[in-house]
Order: sequence, then C-alpha cells, then structure tokens
Amino acid sequence: MARAFRSLNNFNYRLWAAGCLVSNVGTWMQRTAQDWLVLTQLTHHNASAVGTVMALQFGPQLLLLPWTGWVADHVDQRKLMMVTQAAMGVLALALGLLTIAGVVQLWQVYVFAFLFGCASAFDAPVRQTFVAQLVGDADLPNAVALNSTSFNAARMIGPAAAGLLIAGVGTGWAFLINGLSYVAVLASLAWLRKGELHAHPRTHGSAGGRGMLDGLRYVWKRPDLMAILAMLFLIATFGLNFPIFIGTMAVSVFHTDARGYSLLSSTMAVGSVIGALLAAGRERTHFGALLIGAGVFGAGCLLAAVAPGYPWFAAALALTGVAALTFTNTSNSLIQLSTEPAMRGRVMAVRLGIALGTTPVGAPIVGWVADHAGPRWALGVAAASGFAALAVGMRYLGIARQRDGRT
Repeated sequence: MARAFRSLNNFNYRLWAAGCLVSNVGTWMQRTAQDWLVLTQLTHHNASAVGTVMALQFGPQLLLLPWTGWVADHVDQRKLMMVTQAAMGVLALALGLLTIAGVVQLWQVYVFAFLFGCASAFDAPVRQTFVAQLVGDADLPNAVALNSTSFNAARMIGPAAAGLLIAGVGTGWAFLINGLSYVAVLASLAWLRKGELHAHPRTHGSAGGRGMLDGLRYVWKRPDLMAILAMLFLIATFGLNFPIFIGTMAVSVFHTDARGYSLLSSTMAVGSVIGALLAAGRERTHFGALLIGAGVFGAGCLLAAVAPGYPWFAAALALTGVAALTFTNTSNSLIQLSTEPAMRGRVMAVRLGIALGTTPVGAPIVGWVADHAGPRWALGVAAASGFAALAVGMRYLGIARQRDGRT
C-alpha cells in the first residue's frame, strides 16, 4: 500500500490531489444530473438525445486538436488550467441557475455541453501532462493511477449524492455544487510550491494545424503508439458510452428511479477504483496490461448485456470498471513514458482527441442502437469493441516479435 500511494509524499501532488478530489465529486454530480435531466425531464427516455449531449461535450477534443496540444507544450500550464477551470465553473453555475429557475430547455443543455467541451479540450491535455511536473517521470505511472483513483472515488460519491439531491431538491442544485467545487482546484493551483515543479523542455515548433501535424507525424513513425491509439479508438468510440448504457438499462429494462440509476454509476466506480489502485501498486507499466484490460472489458460488457436482473447488471458494471481503468491508465502511462517530454502535450492531445473526441461518432450510433434494438444490443456493441481492440493488440505483438526475431 505504501508503494501504491508513494506520490502523496510530494507536497505539490498532495495539494493538487486534494483539490482535484473535491472538483471531481462535483463533476460526477453534474454528469449524473445532466444525463438524468435530458433522459427524464427534457425528453421521454431518449437515448439519442443523451448521445447528442455527449457528442457536443466531447467533440471539441477532436475539433480543437490543432491548437490544444500546441498550447499544452508552449504555455504556462498552471496559469492555463486556472483559466479553463474557472470557465467550467462559471458554465456549471449558469446551467444550474437556469435549471432551478425552471426555464432550461434541451437546446440550452446542448449549448452548455459544447462550451464546456471547448474549455475541457484545452484543459485536458495540460492536466494530463502537468502531473509529470508535479512528481517527475520516475513516479509518473503511480501519479497517473492515483489521479484515476481520485476521479473514480469521486465517481462513487458524486452520482450517489446527485441522486439524493435530484430526489430531494431538484437537478439544478447538482450543477451549482459542481460550479462551486472548482474553487478547490483553483486554490490548489494557486498554492503550489512553484520552485519544486519539474519543468519540462518547451519547443518552438509550428502553431495551429502545423503543430498538430508535428504530433501526428511523431505518432505515425511509432508502431507502438499507433497500436495503442488504434485500440483506444475502438473502445473509446463504441465502448466508453456508459451514460447511455446505464441510463437506458436503468429506466427501460429495470425501471428504477434517480437513486437506482445513480447507484449503478457508483457501483461501476467501485470497480474503477479497484482498477486504479491495482495500477498504482505496479512497479512498471507494460503492454500486456493493455491486452488484459481490453479483453476483460469486452467480457464485462457482454455479461452486462445478458444480465438477468439489476444485481447481476451492477456486478458486471463493477468488473467492467476494473477493466476500463486498467486499459485507459495503461494507455496513458505507456504513451507519456515513451514520448519525448517536448512532444508530450501534442501526443497527449492526439490521445485525448481519440479518447474523447470520437464520442460524436460513437455515442449517436450507440444511442440509436439502444433506441431501436434495445440497450442490451448497445452493450453488445461495446463488448465487440473490447474484443476488436484485443485483436489489434495481439496483432501488433505478433508483428513486433517477428521483427525482433529477424533483428
């Protein structure tokens, strides 16, 4: 356990982690409330509308890719995060006020989701690479895993708290609390010991589209990165759409209320925390963990698709949570550790563009399948994505071993 939490020995990381935990709880409260608002208050169980919200919220990761990675490699990351975090807090407060006032409409949720996504597109690659400045490369995999532990511990708390708030006082209060939670991460950024940060080299490459091309060219020349990103594309596009899977199964198959829905999200988070802690305890990151994560993810989604009842579905979600975190954490650590520090921002922007920016492609498709064939078939699509990613990874390993044998 001491090895699993070793990054917490660093003052800057402790401060950052504390602020992020508070903010992450608010984020999960908003995600749960937003999906419930669209699914039950603004539409009549319309999974496609939830898919549209997800597409608008995560689409900017891909749309703004020519700029986000370049900015992450060239600007003061701490100051940029203070701007993006403040912007997301203001947006959450505004959506909360509209909802409490009873005047919120579906198109407004679409607009707020897109604006939130734009701020997040600049925030995400910086937040991913900033961890290396907090702890250095030696403890980077551990810090990445602890970040995921925090995010998913908040995922256990946030949806449950949102469910109680929605049932007790209404959806809008979850948005307001999320807006206020950004104060914690802003305070942690302001109080960091700047002299103890591990600054990484800056580059002077081209901005905009040319900067993105620098990152893409770097990735194209690396078969290992290409394989990891291809696997990530499959699972992120068709597999990581759990607001749709959980929401439609909860209301259409198991006929639960907001508390039953939020409990399913929290149950999946339990598995995610277990997966993150397992990753934090590993001394080194290896490609085999990526294969295991993809395979178990496919199996977990398949079990969820055929679950005969609510408890069985919840258990399958917990297993899927372990696998999803194993896969995403491993891809994050492998890419960062094998990329030159001066290129990390652009390469991580490519990774995040695939991990989140492909949602506009996958979420509407999965939502359509859920609406027309049923949520169990939508989960079948997710299971297929896991098994397809496993096949891609196995093929890469086979080719790499043949190449190493010839040399």
